[in-house]
Amino acid sequence: MTGASSIQDAVHRYYALVDANRFDELVELFTTDATYERPGYRPLVGRGELTAFYRGERVIADGRHVVDQLLTSGQDAVVRGSFAGTLKGGDAVSLRFADFFRTDGNGLFAHRVTYFFAPLV
Repeated sequence: MTGASSIQDAVHRYYALVDANRFDELVELFTTDATYERPGYRPLVGRGELTAFYRGERVIADGRHVVDQLLTSGQDAVVRGSFAGTLKGGDAVSLRFADFFRTDGNGLFAHRVTYFFAPLV
């Protein structure tokens, strides 16, 4: 899988799978040694750590991602979007985010970085 439309399809599939809590399929979108960096967590490396995060550590119970903008360049994709859902503790959450994906040239995600918009300064 190569090309901008293939990367865009993979990104949209990622959000559909995470929103459906279909984590086994979701981790198959990543290379076996992929790295995911997310605020508040150490970098997650490999499908095993990704699976453990999504099945256990992730504080989100359910929700929906909306992709507002998706740009691609070469093997990279950048997403600006929003998320609304419920945390495992029962609290509602609504936030904006930015995701950066790098593929391996075969359409699998090799690296992902997430940033959240939060009032800090």
